[in-house]
Amino acid sequence: MEIHPVKSYRHLFFDLDHTIWDFERNSRDVLAELHADFGLEGLGVAKRPFIAAYEEVNAALWIQHEAGEIPKEVLRSLRFNLALRHFGLHKPALAAHLDKAYMERCPQRSALMPGALALLEDLRPHFGLHIITNGFTEIQALKLDAAGIRKFFDVVLTSEMAGVAKPGKGIFRHALRSAGARADESLMIGDNARTDMAGARNAGMDQAHLSPPSGRDPEATYGIGRLDELRAVLFQGHLEPSGTKP
Repeated sequence: MEIHPVKSYRHLFFDLDHTIWDFERNSRDVLAELHADFGLEGLGVAKRPFIAAYEEVNAALWIQHEAGEIPKEVLRSLRFNLALRHFGLHKPALAAHLDKAYMERCPQRSALMPGALALLEDLRPHFGLHIITNGFTEIQALKLDAAGIRKFFDVVLTSEMAGVAKPGKGIFRHALRSAGARADESLMIGDNARTDMAGARNAGMDQAHLSPPSGRDPEATYGIGRLDELRAVLFQGHLEPSGTKP
């Protein structure tokens, strides 16, 4: 079947974590390993509550980091410390070892969001593909390499490289300049209403919000529940998936 890319978009900018790279799955698998390897059960810390505590603390610290309130070093030094304190444990040395192991293991995981690889293969011949991420530069590079998807992207821009985090306009403008793209011919795809959708909107870019309907940004240009649904946004007619790869 002949396919026709929508002419209004020439460049697609993707968030990485939770959008292309399956952060939740990869992170939880590593946290479960750390729980076992560091004997946390013997300290009275059950696995599921440990993972839940870490995720709650980490999410709150990332909001502070993205707002410029704390540097990455503080984020990393606090998250396992605060997670352990949920269980009445004050063990800075253990927290430091957990963080080091987490940072070594997590980026080596390769699980992608459902349909991500097949979608990238379909889009690559028709669009310039790029990444805009608030993650740490060295860590995000490892994720792209471990998942084997670096080859799909022309520009990979982190908040560290840009000197400003999403949702700040600066990182989006930096990405557009690096890609040689105009805002009116670009689409931002991401899962976060605040950093991805509002940030891209303020920079003059259209947005596709990857989210369940209950959490969808009502101001987003498009709403999609799965990455596969992006085909209907980007192509006139129907584009058959290139495969069944996860």
